[in-house]
Amino acid sequence: MLMLHHLNNSRSQRILWLLEELEAPYEIKYYERDAKTGLAPPELLKIHPLGKSPVIEENGRLVAESAAVVEYICARYGPHMIPDTDSDAYISHMELMHFAEGSAMIPILLALYTSKLGEAAAPLQPRIRSELKNHFAYMDQCLRPSGHFVLDDLSAVDIMMSFPAEIAIAQGFGEIHPKLAKHVKTMHERPAYKAALEKSGPYKYA
Repeated sequence: MLMLHHLNNSRSQRILWLLEELEAPYEIKYYERDAKTGLAPPELLKIHPLGKSPVIEENGRLVAESAAVVEYICARYGPHMIPDTDSDAYISHMELMHFAEGSAMIPILLALYTSKLGEAAAPLQPRIRSELKNHFAYMDQCLRPSGHFVLDDLSAVDIMMSFPAEIAIAQGFGEIHPKLAKHVKTMHERPAYKAALEKSGPYKYA
């Protein structure tokens, strides 16, 4: 059975949501962030050299990196969530799967880390804020009339994009990007999303 190594308040929340959506058989091993530093516990280093989450384990094989985990789970339990490889939608799928953990996360993480520097980070803040605006605007533009990113029903990209989308709303960008705000609200209302929250406990972006 698949095991999810789940860290609270992390990007592994979307993996838990995906597993609930697909009704895949799985177990959870829980890890808690340090209350003072917010860092993952050293126990995760025993699972993966980088000590990060999400990591899944099935049949003795570890799979790390969010996009790889989502692709793996969808290939085994939900192939309908990935567009046909010969379609234009599949190209968009590849772009946004990488965007969610690449381009989108760079300004998000820069904002997080520099926020701890106080005035020392002041010269960087205008550029970081500008990049956040650009990336969140792009995400808003990518949404289809159906409210999804690639297909007109839930797809792997909706799962991957959920974390940067939740960050955008948490940082107050929902007012200027109503489509993105509606998307996040709609995803949060899905029964599987709520079921994942019940299993994970408090999640600050829900």
